[in-house]
Formats: sequence, C-alpha cells, structure tokens
Amino acid sequence: MFDLRPEFLIAAGLVLLVALPFHEFSHALAAYRLGDGTAKLLGRLTLNPLVHLDPIGAILILVAGFGWAKPTPYNPFNLRGGHYGEAIVSAAGPLSNLVLAAAAALPFRYILATDMDVPFFALQILRFFVYINVLLAIFNLIPLPPLDGSKVLYAILDRETAFRVRPILDQYGPLILLALIFLPRFIGMPSPLGIVFEVVANPVTSFLLGT
Repeated sequence: MFDLRPEFLIAAGLVLLVALPFHEFSHALAAYRLGDGTAKLLGRLTLNPLVHLDPIGAILILVAGFGWAKPTPYNPFNLRGGHYGEAIVSAAGPLSNLVLAAAAALPFRYILATDMDVPFFALQILRFFVYINVLLAIFNLIPLPPLDGSKVLYAILDRETAFRVRPILDQYGPLILLALIFLPRFIGMPSPLGIVFEVVANPVTSFLLGT
C-alpha cells in the first residue's frame, strides 16, 4: 500500500512513534511478567521509540503500511509455562496493535455517531492509524519466523510435530517471508500477503470503524 497522502504519512509516523514501541514494550512486559528480565536489563522495557526503531522496518511502514521494529530480546528458558510462555510473549505484540486499533476507532465512531464537526483530514488520520495497526497485527501473526505467529504456531502444535517443524521453519521461514513480500512484485503476480490483508484486514478495520 504505497500512499503519499499527508494523512497517511502522519498516521504512519504515529505508528512509528506509538504503535511499534507499544508493540515491543508489550513483548518485553509479557516476558518480564513471566519471569525473564532480559529485555528490561537491555533497556527495552520502555515506550521510547528510539530504543525500538529498526530503519528498514520503519521505511516499510511508511511505504507499505506494514513493517517491524527491532525484535525484543528474551530468554525462553527463563519463562514460566515453557513454549506456552513463549507464545504469550509473542502474541502480546500483535494483540497490542489490535488494542491500539480499537482505541483509535472509538473516537472515530463517536465523531461519526454525533456528527461532530471534525475536519475530514483528521478522520482520515484515525482511519489510517486503525488500518495500519490491523495490518501489523495480521502481518506479525503470520506463522513464519521471525514473526510472532511462528511461536504461537509452535505452541499450538503437539510437541512431536513442533519438534520436527521448528528447525525447518526457523531456517527457511525468513527466506519464505522475504519471497512472499518481494517476489510477486518482480514476476507480476498477485501478492499472497496482499490477498491476506484484503481478505482479513479490510473486514476487521470496517468492523472496528463501524463503516
């Protein structure tokens, strides 16, 4: 989703300053609550956006509407609950984006319901902020490393299947993910991620915004 409209760029900027730090902070807080202080010791238990910023992920947020911050470090061996604890830490990030999307949707719905005199520009910023956060949640829940959804997948699978699948996905998952992102653009085929976003993100965004 390449969009140079000022309202989109402002919303993307807010995502960089608010949503991505909150996403990584949520990982760090979940890990800390489950017994691992690695992120806190490394200064990642914070909402300071500069601590979490990843340049490539930030650029993708601005030009594509989805991206990433620096991964939050944690030691899975310190977590209570084993692989379920790791899944909770991983899921905390995408869930934080859904929380932000729902929070931003509330004033949007109120403005529409009360016919409040608010500039259309401001409404569009709210709309884009909700949509980008929904995209981030969906993107991060894709069950491919290094995304959060891979740890959730490992927790859902039975131990024997997870033991067989995890080494393969950990090795080849990042390459598969990069291929899904960039390869369709080069060969002129529909983007699988784009289809997922359209099928899932649009209905979720419409539901939250009441449109």
